Amino acid sequence: MIVVLSGGVGGARLCAGLMQVFAPDEMLIVVNNGDDFDHWGLRVCPDLDTVMYTLSGRVDEQQGWGVRQETWQVLEAVVAAGGEGWFRIGDGDLATHLIRTEQLRAGRSLSSVTQALMHTHGIRHQVVPSTDDHHRSLVLTDAGLLDFQTYFVRRRCEPRLLGLQMDSRAADGGPARPAQAWAAAMMRQVDAVLVCPSNPILSIQPMLTLLGVRDWLRRRSFPVLAVSPFIGGGAIKGPAAKIFGECGLETSVRGLAGWYEGLVDGWLVDSNDAEEVRTLAGLGFQARVANTWLDSDERRRGVAGALKEWLRDGVALAPGREGGRIAVDRT
Repeated sequence: MIVVLSGGVGGARLCAGLMQVFAPDEMLIVVNNGDDFDHWGLRVCPDLDTVMYTLSGRVDEQQGWGVRQETWQVLEAVVAAGGEGWFRIGDGDLATHLIRTEQLRAGRSLSSVTQALMHTHGIRHQVVPSTDDHHRSLVLTDAGLLDFQTYFVRRRCEPRLLGLQMDSRAADGGPARPAQAWAAAMMRQVDAVLVCPSNPILSIQPMLTLLGVRDWLRRRSFPVLAVSPFIGGGAIKGPAAKIFGECGLETSVRGLAGWYEGLVDGWLVDSNDAEEVRTLAGLGFQARVANTWLDSDERRRGVAGALKEWLRDGVALAPGREGGRIAVDRT
């Protein structure tokens, strides 16, 4: 079993490639849902939906999110009536949120609802939210503590990020736990974990704070490979480079390796960063080079194939030291 940790756009694109090289029973895709929120009275799960639309071929490739050939009549009517339009929900996307919210209110878990939605979209690979518990990312900024979507969409990541907090709890009042399918995989023999080129702090970090996840990775007997979200010192997509800089971290694979210290064994870096392989080797990390731009099916399949080949060749484990050292608190 390969466990894949994914955020939104970049992660979804790599997952589309992995889906072409791993069979449905060989892979579990775990998607960050720390950015879930309620809007217009509906439960919105941006990363889960981006993965679903990408894997089903419905995504708006130019934006990287939302539905292709979307219409906006409901949004326009809401704004005309004085409602909020800062978070853009198209008509086709709205159907997903309506169905999800109805089923959640009927008592179904987010995992169960997600499985049904994926099946409806023809996706045979297993895709699950990171948790079924309440687990929301809050962003501490120089403009105060902001809920995730206010920071990410409404404020367009303009405030300086100072840290991340998790508003996180299970139904019994304890800490939020990994979703059942992920927890079950953690108890079985896992062959490898693949970390997508998603934002390390905003997308991957919330998953690392779930109960038992860090310990599982620290005591692992399986390799962890990560695809760098940086190319030439900049992010492939999104604000990862800006955020790393604000946190005093180097916007390079070297900076990533330091942040993930002890949690990642090998790095797949873009061919433009080939010189980083020697640097990483000096730090005790393994690294390989590929064209990591994920802007076509061919390139996505190529990156996925490079990861599968690397796993087949064998990956040595890095020393077990705790990584992800950005300030994170639970509230």
